[in-house]
Amino acid sequence: MSTLDQRLGAELERIREAQLYRVRRAVDGAHGVAITVDGKPCINFCSNDYLGLASDSRVAEAARKSLALTGTGSGAASLVSGYNREHKLLEEALAAYLNRPRVLLFSTGWAANLGALRALLGKEDRLLADELNHASLIDGGRLSGARYVRIAHADAPAFAQELAKPHAGQSLVATDSIFSMDGDLAPLSDLIATTQQHGATLMVDDAHGFGVTDWKPSVNDVPVYVATLGKSLGCSGAFVAGSETLIEFLIQRARSWVFSTATPPAIAAAAREALRIVVAEPQRQQHLQRLVQRYRAGAQQLGLPLSNSQSAIQPLVVGSEARALQLSQFLMQRGLWVAAIRPPTVPQGTARLRITFSAAHTEAQVDTLLSHLADGWKAICT
Repeated sequence: MSTLDQRLGAELERIREAQLYRVRRAVDGAHGVAITVDGKPCINFCSNDYLGLASDSRVAEAARKSLALTGTGSGAASLVSGYNREHKLLEEALAAYLNRPRVLLFSTGWAANLGALRALLGKEDRLLADELNHASLIDGGRLSGARYVRIAHADAPAFAQELAKPHAGQSLVATDSIFSMDGDLAPLSDLIATTQQHGATLMVDDAHGFGVTDWKPSVNDVPVYVATLGKSLGCSGAFVAGSETLIEFLIQRARSWVFSTATPPAIAAAAREALRIVVAEPQRQQHLQRLVQRYRAGAQQLGLPLSNSQSAIQPLVVGSEARALQLSQFLMQRGLWVAAIRPPTVPQGTARLRITFSAAHTEAQVDTLLSHLADGWKAICT
C-alpha cells in the first residue's frame, strides 16, 4: 500500500468512527416520488424535484425528440462549436420568464456561481457572504481573491453595518434565497435596500426558489441572479440571468463557462419543455404548498420539532450523527427514503433529516411519512 493510500485509509477510518461516512445508493429507473433504491421500492422524500418534473413524460419526450436531431453531446465549449440552437432557445425562454435581458447557461450550479464570482471580483474587492451560503458560493468567493467577509446568517443589519465601512474596491453581497439545509429565507428586501443604499451589487442564488415561488426580482434590485435547472425543472444545468452587459462580460471572463463543454442540447430542450409546464400548470406550486402546510400541521400535533421554514425543505434536526442515521434507516425499512445530513454539510451538533416535498407527492404519502416519523422519533430520539 502506498504512503498516500495509508494516509487516506486512516482518514477514512476516522470518518467512519465519527458516523460521518457517506455511501451512494443506486436508483433504478426514473428519479421520481415512487423510486427504487438499491433494489428496494420506496417513496422519495429527499429529492430537490420540487415540482415533480424529473420523471414527467412530456419532459422526457422533449429530450427524446431533440436527441434524435442533436445527438448525445455538444462536442465543444460554447465559444468553439458547442452552442446549439436548443441552448439559444432555452436562454431566450428563461430570460422572458424572468423578465431579464439575457441569460447564460452553465453546466452546473457550481460552475455558475464559481464562474460569476471569479469573473466579477478581484483582490481589490470585497465579498459579503451569508455564513450558510451554498458551498459553491463559498468556494467561488474564496477563489476570486476578494476579501471574504462572513456575515451571520440572515442578519440584514450586519450586512448593512459592514457595507457602511469604507472600501476602495467594489462590494458584492452574495446569498442564497432559500437556504438548502434549513429551508428558510434570506432577508431579500432588506438586502436589496442595503446594497442600493451603499452602491453595492447583490448576487442571489435562487436554486431552491426558481420555478417554485413567484419571486422574479428586477435587474436593478438583483443584478446577478443565479438558478439551476436540476430542481424545479427536473433537468440539469444552471444559468446566470442579468443585463446585456453582465452576460457579455461573463462570456468573455467566466472561466467555468469558457472552458467547459456545453451541455447536451437535448437537456436544454427538456428544460424548455419543463419551463413551459411550470408556466402552464401553476397548480403544481399550489399543491406543493398545501403539502408543506399539511406536514407542518401534522408534525406540530405529533410533537415533532419544526424549523421556521415555510419552503419545500423541512429539516428535522436530530443533533446526533448516529441517531440521524438510525432514524433514516428506520424510515428506509418502512419504505421511505429520507437522507441523513451530517457535518460538514451542516454545523456540528445539527445532524438532521432533510425532508423535502414534491408536487408529485400525495396527501396520503405525507400522512404516512408523519406516522412513521412519529414512531421513529419516539423509538430513537426520546
